[in-house]
Amino acid sequence: MFDLKDVVRPNILTLEPYRCARDDFKTGILLDANENTHGPALSEITTAEESLELNRYPDPHQLELKQQIVDFRNASPNKHSTSQLTPQNLCLGVGSDESIDMLLRCCCAPGKEKLLTCPPTYGMYAICAIVNDVETVKVPLTIPDFQIDVEGIVAKLESDANIKLIYLTSPGNPTGKLINVDEIVGLLKRTIESWNGLVVVDEAYIDFTASNGKFSESVSTLVNQFPNLVVLQTLSKSFGLAGIRLGITFCNTELSKILNSIKYPYNISSLTSDIALKATSPTGLAVMHKYVDSIIRQRQRLLKSLLDLKHVGRNIGGLDANFILLEILNKDGEPSNEVALKLYNTLAIDNAVVVRFRGTELNCKGALRISIGTEEENKELLLKFEKVLNEINS
Repeated sequence: MFDLKDVVRPNILTLEPYRCARDDFKTGILLDANENTHGPALSEITTAEESLELNRYPDPHQLELKQQIVDFRNASPNKHSTSQLTPQNLCLGVGSDESIDMLLRCCCAPGKEKLLTCPPTYGMYAICAIVNDVETVKVPLTIPDFQIDVEGIVAKLESDANIKLIYLTSPGNPTGKLINVDEIVGLLKRTIESWNGLVVVDEAYIDFTASNGKFSESVSTLVNQFPNLVVLQTLSKSFGLAGIRLGITFCNTELSKILNSIKYPYNISSLTSDIALKATSPTGLAVMHKYVDSIIRQRQRLLKSLLDLKHVGRNIGGLDANFILLEILNKDGEPSNEVALKLYNTLAIDNAVVVRFRGTELNCKGALRISIGTEEENKELLLKFEKVLNEINS
């Protein structure tokens, strides 16, 4: 039976969180945090910048922002949801990468406990595992549909008691394929009775999924039902705010309290929270949805045009993200890493068009990952892509 106390490292469970100056008082003559009371060292300052009080430490709790985020997700719950999110379910980080690292530090004893991933997947999981001296165990996604192998994962958990975390990416990167929500729920139900560990679902691209009804594909609204579920999201993708570095961790309130205790006290800057509050407001959400709709339309057009080109094979990924994963062929019609890599380099160096070579990822031979640009960028990509590819295979 799942017990969070057996998942979190003992030294973390007994940690007394650091109490920062803004935990106690936020108004008055603030002389408690050794801040520069004269203001920021800027020769000129706008009214907006002045209102942010940049010489003061930012709010360590960000409750207003958390409320707007949960309001957004609660408005379109997953079909399996039976309860609503609250701000107490959230921990905010400097991008999702901080959350990925923090969960490893929270749950995995270095040199002993392990992480399970399902390749092909996001490369930062393995990097963070190496940094934290945590071994990575792999159960590949199924082929050709890039779905999780539930039986394979359960068998691996049964054979290795040191696995503490499972990291899934849905929609996948580089696959662009949504993991079937019923399969994720099935895995949660299978593991909660027999395994003390967390299933972490990274939903960086979730807003690009094509919804088939009123329910969201996000499993973030399930964290109160399944205490073994953690969901990661970000404002970098659908919100177009990669530059502010804001990541969101959804989890049960007990784990959220622990994560908020071990995060750095002022990790979300005043500048970041100011922009994030605007983006998650009703007017900001309307803009986000408009851009997402445009990207989805451009995704379909670009894919069709690229698939019509000679020496382009299959779309081996899905249509659930703001990118596509295409197979590049040699003159014999076979997927080729050599051709794909040459195409990638020639486009970037000689044509100022940068895509991503993913041919060395498991079951992605000859693959290029192409982000969906603006209509004008996509037109230029198509022209140069066809020209260079034909020259390589001539």
